[in-house]
Amino acid sequence: MCGIVGFISKRKFNSFKRMLPQASLSLYHRGPDDEGFFYDEEMGIGLAHRRLSIIDLSAAGRQPMTSDDVSIIYNGEIYNFKKIRKTLEGYGHKFKS
Repeated sequence: MCGIVGFISKRKFNSFKRMLPQASLSLYHRGPDDEGFFYDEEMGIGLAHRRLSIIDLSAAGRQPMTSDDVSIIYNGEIYNFKKIRKTLEGYGHKFKS
């Protein structure tokens, strides 16, 4: 299972931003293959992800996954992903992986 850590704080954003890499490192045993960060100072959000690569070993599986208006960190399997993808493509969504 991958490691996920984050914070929400507009007041202490810079303090937490400095601490997030160390918090991520403390989860190294949960995901030694990769690490990624997302920060949004306006929203006061910081996310970190430690990756344990099992199925998608490519760079397309890196997290956080970010588009123009959405960022996510995710751990798990979506077994009906083909059906969901087809539905979303019908609405005009584009996929990178």
